[in-house]
Amino acid sequence: MVSSDGTPNAAYSLDGEKLKRNNKPCPRCGDGVFLAKHADRFHCGRCGYTEYGKK
Repeated sequence: MVSSDGTPNAAYSLDGEKLKRNNKPCPRCGDGVFLAKHADRFHCGRCGYTEYGKK
């Protein structure tokens, strides 16, 4: 996927003809809201949900 400024969007990738989501969705917010990847955790910027530990 390409954003409006022409740079590739890291949240999605193409796998042949299928669109693949690269980040985990937030279990509280649902599909469309992704958890940000940090060195030691995954965090949702919308609701504040955090998963600690590498997965």
